[in-house]
Amino acid sequence: MQMKKLSLLKMVQLSVLVILTLVSICLLLNSDIKQYIFSNMAATILFAVVWIILIASFIFLLMDFNVISEMKLNYHNLYQVAYSDPLSGIPNRFSCDVLIEKYIDQDLPDSVGCAVLDLTNLPEINSEYNHATGNKLLSEFSTLLSSAAANHGFVGRNGGNKFLAIFEDCDQAKLNNFLESVERKVERHNASPKALPIQYKAGFALNSEEEFLQITRLIALANQRVYE
Repeated sequence: MQMKKLSLLKMVQLSVLVILTLVSICLLLNSDIKQYIFSNMAATILFAVVWIILIASFIFLLMDFNVISEMKLNYHNLYQVAYSDPLSGIPNRFSCDVLIEKYIDQDLPDSVGCAVLDLTNLPEINSEYNHATGNKLLSEFSTLLSSAAANHGFVGRNGGNKFLAIFEDCDQAKLNNFLESVERKVERHNASPKALPIQYKAGFALNSEEEFLQITRLIALANQRVYE
């Protein structure tokens, strides 16, 4: 928010400078004013000072925009480190916790649904091949989940081989649509002859059916159903 306000302020300053510059150019186009400025020493000096100030202001503004651009890039990098899982590229455990905390101090709405997914063959891949291969499988499954959840809600890696999806304004049809999309994408992935097979289990829970007051209970139920 502060970055946006600063950028807006700099744009206003730039607009003012452009207007003043255009006014100065218009004055120079008037022959009478131009003759007066360059025939009067005080007016010439004042006009020169004004142009020096305008040019210097443009230079400083360009420097400010460059600093703001670097600040935005650094913020984006910090955001990626804080909220994005480096292996999977999707939101990490911290991001999951941040979303969960959104509901901690309020009764959980009936419209919230969640799913817990377990990449069950990840330990097997790590043992049979190596962790680099396991990380590749983890990344591929994460990409599939992210794509399946794109029009539905949040999905993040909740640590290890566990993934958490949380959907607002959710009903059974929306949840089924997500799970069916994941299933189709995994089937297409596994059909590729060179692909490492993805094996997963999923459990889900809808608060419209459970009527829990805490989101942690809804997630715990979905996690329990993974293994049922």
